[in-house]
Amino acid sequence: MSAHVDPNTLVLEEDWIKFRREKMQELPEEFSGKSLPDVLLQHQKELLQATSAYNLVVTDKSRRVGATWGVGADAVLTAGLARSEGGMDVLYLGYNLDMAREFIDTCGMWAKAFAPACSEVQEFMFTEQGDKGEEKAIKAFRITFASGFEIVALSSKPRSLRGRQGYVILDEFAFHDDAEELLKAAMALLIWGGKVLVISTHNGVDNPFNQLIEDIRAGKRPGKVVRVTFDDALNYGLYQRVCLKTGKEWSPEGEAAWRAGIYKTYGAGADEELRCIPSQSSGSYLPRTLITARMKKHIPVIRWKSPPGFVDWPADLRKSEIEDICAEKLKPLLDDLNPLWRSGFGQDFGRSGDLSVIHPFQVRPDLSLATPFVLELRDVPFESQKEIVFYIRSRLPRFFHAALDATGNGAFLAEACRQKFGASFVSEIKLSSSWYILNMPKLKAGFEDDKFELPFDDDILADYRGIAMVKGIAKVPDDARTMGADGFPRHGDAAIAGALAVFASEQDGGEIGIGTTGEQRESSKIAEQYTGDLGELVPRADLADFMRM
Repeated sequence: MSAHVDPNTLVLEEDWIKFRREKMQELPEEFSGKSLPDVLLQHQKELLQATSAYNLVVTDKSRRVGATWGVGADAVLTAGLARSEGGMDVLYLGYNLDMAREFIDTCGMWAKAFAPACSEVQEFMFTEQGDKGEEKAIKAFRITFASGFEIVALSSKPRSLRGRQGYVILDEFAFHDDAEELLKAAMALLIWGGKVLVISTHNGVDNPFNQLIEDIRAGKRPGKVVRVTFDDALNYGLYQRVCLKTGKEWSPEGEAAWRAGIYKTYGAGADEELRCIPSQSSGSYLPRTLITARMKKHIPVIRWKSPPGFVDWPADLRKSEIEDICAEKLKPLLDDLNPLWRSGFGQDFGRSGDLSVIHPFQVRPDLSLATPFVLELRDVPFESQKEIVFYIRSRLPRFFHAALDATGNGAFLAEACRQKFGASFVSEIKLSSSWYILNMPKLKAGFEDDKFELPFDDDILADYRGIAMVKGIAKVPDDARTMGADGFPRHGDAAIAGALAVFASEQDGGEIGIGTTGEQRESSKIAEQYTGDLGELVPRADLADFMRM
């Protein structure tokens, strides 16, 4: 049957099916003659860049943003290459037959566009083992290539992967019946050089998909998370592509109206379906029992509130008072630090309303963090806080990094430390959803793995208990307030300082006196990673490695 259908000719049902399949396997005319980077939107490029650099990639995405469509190009390029160039079989597992067929049709389209020698899409019966050991035949789809490799769309059952090897794509993973076992089966393919890509929208905070993302962000699993919300995709040009496909004229007003309509359609489900926020995400992030298990009675909390009118004291008197406080309260603790362990600190800044909390740490040989003390300052002037921080830094053995809250007024102290210590030793952190989503899982992992410790203190317990899931992101809610034992309000300040300490402990700043100059290294421009959208954190490798056109 030709690509053109004569309206006067009787068309049999099976002929029409074949015709429609052929049309689905053609690259849209608007992309004819264009290279792969021109065809893919930015989030699709970033996903392919991640799969080139990591053996395990997970993408939590909005509905219908074209992630699977873009991955079809990756599948064809992978299966079309020779083994010596990194080619391998591609094994796709959706949770129903329609998804499998749609993916294979997409791959067929890419295969024709790239023009590698390949077969037509084939339907075949795949034999797998049943629950009781019996053999059973199920429908599957495949495309074979001259390279000797193939793309196969398999059943969603974990046993479908037994005896197989290659690049596994688990689509809408959160909705598979046995997601945990499926992931275990897929991970086995990594042993012999395979790759695993997990694609899904969210299906609840306790779903194995969300747990996998948390594990990667916490550093418990090697891998990469690529996040793309509906608004991310719009920003990258999704609606322009829709207009191109439907023949509509694009305009900002038209896009805004279309976006509003999509959100209205999803209603209460928009957070999970479009914004990548798992449902049922409320309540405290860290259980009380987990926090108290990491509290040690020997760790002191030093609290100091400046005397009334202290900000107006003459400068020499203020300086003398700070020197006395440091010598009396901090010097004995700092002198007692292990001189062989690397040191650093995190600070959450506050001036009048909130506390300033400084959380020093030392890295033990087993990479756990020792907390020598926690310092809380209330209503302490900017300059005096700077003097205290400089005093602590100067007495930390093998100092290598500090992470300071540079949000709002904290920018003053963070910048002063950068200028004093050297840019490679300081991270100026603008606290944001982007920062929390990447770093709070690492704080939680520190508690779970017994790599982090706190003073045994009720106010600090309340601060850490105040971390909650807010629209899928672990943070201290803006309106979360507790009353401290001193009668003054708190806003999770110690918890933020602890999270900044964990962040600082993972940075690669050098040590003062070990041949460093204080000049900023390219690898230490850490704060810049957190000034933009999440998508900017994904490595942007050269797509030319993918293109075999």
